[in-house]
Amino acid sequence: MATTPIPKKLLARQHEITADFLRAVDQHIEDVVAGRATEMLEIRDLADQLHIHPTHLSNTIKLTTGHPPCYYFEARLLEVARELLRNPARSVADIAANLTYDPSNFTKFFKRFAGCTPKQYREQVWAEQRAAHSETVTI
Repeated sequence: MATTPIPKKLLARQHEITADFLRAVDQHIEDVVAGRATEMLEIRDLADQLHIHPTHLSNTIKLTTGHPPCYYFEARLLEVARELLRNPARSVADIAANLTYDPSNFTKFFKRFAGCTPKQYREQVWAEQRAAHSETVTI
């Protein structure tokens, strides 16, 4: 069975939607971390910002990237959480609140996507830093 080629104009629009979505996710998470936003947006909220239907957004992201929209949202959130956890002056509870989580749900989220708890992650980072520091001292 022959397939009909997808017009280049449609492909360009799909990639434009994907790029706009990724920029919106980055901006929103930046706003949350900076305290300019107090709640996490949902996919339908991001779709509203892009002036498209949530189903269309979801289908387009999955078609162009192979992953659902939540994959990018969660990956970016995990990346930010890791950055924040590197600061020993901030408690896990403070970081959780900053990212609109209660501490228990933040720990569950982090463990699900990072494979360890925030405390374990911090301990790993500190151990790596101590090892790197001791290597530079002994040489």
